[in-house]
Amino acid sequence: MSTTEADARRWEDRSVALRITPMALLGGRHAVRVLERNILVYRRSWIFIVSGFFEPLFYLLSIGVGLSHLVGPIAVNGRLVPYTAFVAPGLLAASAMNGAMLDSTFLVFMKLKIAKTYDAMLATPLAVGDIAVGELSWCVLRGGLYSGAFLCIMAVLGYVGSPWAIFCWPGAILITLAFAAVGMAGTTFMRSWQDFDIVSLAFIPLFLFSATFYPLTVFPGWLQAVVRCTPLYQGVVIERAADLGIFAWSLLLHVVYLSAMAVGGVMVTRRRLGRLLLP
Repeated sequence: MSTTEADARRWEDRSVALRITPMALLGGRHAVRVLERNILVYRRSWIFIVSGFFEPLFYLLSIGVGLSHLVGPIAVNGRLVPYTAFVAPGLLAASAMNGAMLDSTFLVFMKLKIAKTYDAMLATPLAVGDIAVGELSWCVLRGGLYSGAFLCIMAVLGYVGSPWAIFCWPGAILITLAFAAVGMAGTTFMRSWQDFDIVSLAFIPLFLFSATFYPLTVFPGWLQAVVRCTPLYQGVVIERAADLGIFAWSLLLHVVYLSAMAVGGVMVTRRRLGRLLLP
């Protein structure tokens, strides 16, 4: 058998395994190598990671120093909470979304289209699923660090509503996971840097119409229905409920929504990367 035929057979076997094995569906056992690679790369660029911790500080300080003196308490499930305690968990959810989308869109596009990093990875025992889940793991890791810092700053500034706020951290990680998976999936369809204008255009309404800064009840009835279907709103509800210690069975629906986003995003990413990278 010639070298060309052997290479073609190897790629065919890899593609078949990628489609039929449960391990490949989850990303494979080598996904941790992609995560390790990202950690080693950013070890020399730690300043870019540390700088991300200042964003929540500026957000929370601006709310506490400025808007909190202009807006009175907000009613949440029959109880009045300070405006800062109302907004802070919503900003935590928005921060998790922004951090996830930054890594899963711009950086993934650079590795996919410009640096051709994934082509080099596929020359090793790594499979497409390993790349998808490995990159997603890196997004979640950074999102977890930022979310933990955000929560600590909330506690220091006195914006935490109850001891149950500790559950805001896993909630933020779920938000990061969901948006990172969808962001990676969308990035595989992008053809040039101009396509990122669409990402920015999607961010603005998601952020403004997510009940982060004001209760859902201030919207007209038809707009309330639209907001309830948006992904960031699901995260805001989870974070606010955890921060204030207000739990209900309906929260499971929001968790399922974000979990479905994560699973669907990984599946689409894996399939699209296979089409773009495998001959």
